[in-house]
Amino acid sequence: MGYRRARGVLFFLSLVALMEVLCCLAQEAPYHSVTGPCNLNFPKDHGAHPGYQTEWWYYTGNLQSEKGDRYGFQLTFFRRQISPPGADRAWPKPTSAWRTQQIFLAHAALTDIGEKRFYHAEQMSREMPGLAGTHQEGGTTSIFVKNWSMISDGKEHLLKVDTETFSFNLKLRSEKPPVLHGEAGYSRKGTNPGHASCYYSFTRLQADGSVTVAGTSIPVRGGAWMDHEFSSAPLEPNLEGWDWFSLQLSNNTELMIYLLREKDGTYSEVSSGTFVDASGKVVHIDYDAISLTIPDRWKSPRTGAVYPSSWQLKVQPLQLVLNIYPNLQDQELQTPESTRITYWEGSVFATGSSAGQSLSGEGYVELTGYVEAMDERM
Repeated sequence: MGYRRARGVLFFLSLVALMEVLCCLAQEAPYHSVTGPCNLNFPKDHGAHPGYQTEWWYYTGNLQSEKGDRYGFQLTFFRRQISPPGADRAWPKPTSAWRTQQIFLAHAALTDIGEKRFYHAEQMSREMPGLAGTHQEGGTTSIFVKNWSMISDGKEHLLKVDTETFSFNLKLRSEKPPVLHGEAGYSRKGTNPGHASCYYSFTRLQADGSVTVAGTSIPVRGGAWMDHEFSSAPLEPNLEGWDWFSLQLSNNTELMIYLLREKDGTYSEVSSGTFVDASGKVVHIDYDAISLTIPDRWKSPRTGAVYPSSWQLKVQPLQLVLNIYPNLQDQELQTPESTRITYWEGSVFATGSSAGQSLSGEGYVELTGYVEAMDERM
């Protein structure tokens, strides 16, 4: 008994010492933070940014077949670093490519608007040969999680998703250059300067390819949007989630609005947006220029969450008024095998006016924090 007790004490002390080393290393070398200008440089910054804790490449779009059948699609790749840079110095030097600090996750969805069906799937893997990872060479970035992939040089984006219930294979071509949000890509997400991300988008992509539903491959074409964002900051404690809009309008302009939601239901004043005119000129939109009302709501039959289900959005300096509606009410994703977040991510259409001139549009809306507060969840 004395020997066992001594061995147990020795093991406990060794574990405490190791935790102290890891703690000290994490304090010496925390995750990289975004606190000011991002100085983005393309095509390099289309790739991954290890050292920042969280990063995502996000594609959405609205497609149509030759017969006029309409579809929405979403594909998001997440990279999550599991320990700060330098923390791995507490462990023996890696001897295998199978050892990594990175986890890759992916969500894909397809909205069959005519049939009123919503399909979604998820994948996750540690960064491992043949299973998940990202690579950049000669200005081309590739990301994959199992049999889902994205390859892009910034001018073309090739997306491939194959699941048991749906698939899509799309080529997206950039019609406008990358758009830097916030202050030259530095996008505030809280009152503290460190609660921010580096954030840019391709706001106007032409899409061609095919979707497969119920075993039938359907040629499609349409428009798409791409976001790329990286950060190490969680939401501030007073925030529970966000309402995010990306809209491509019929006058060849685009609008992105994100509204950070306080836990009392109001919107944070650090929320903002971006408008891109027909020539590609970028205009930052401050929070006080944005007005949003919610005429209707929808209750999920699975989670009981109550989401906004239509919106009237006004941007005063642009004399822009938009009424936005989901193409399908139920576009809720549950992701228990990857990020463990439930959120609404859906294809929408819009009608309205700009400076008194009628216009229409289509896009996507993302609603998070309606089931439970996002906080530090991933």
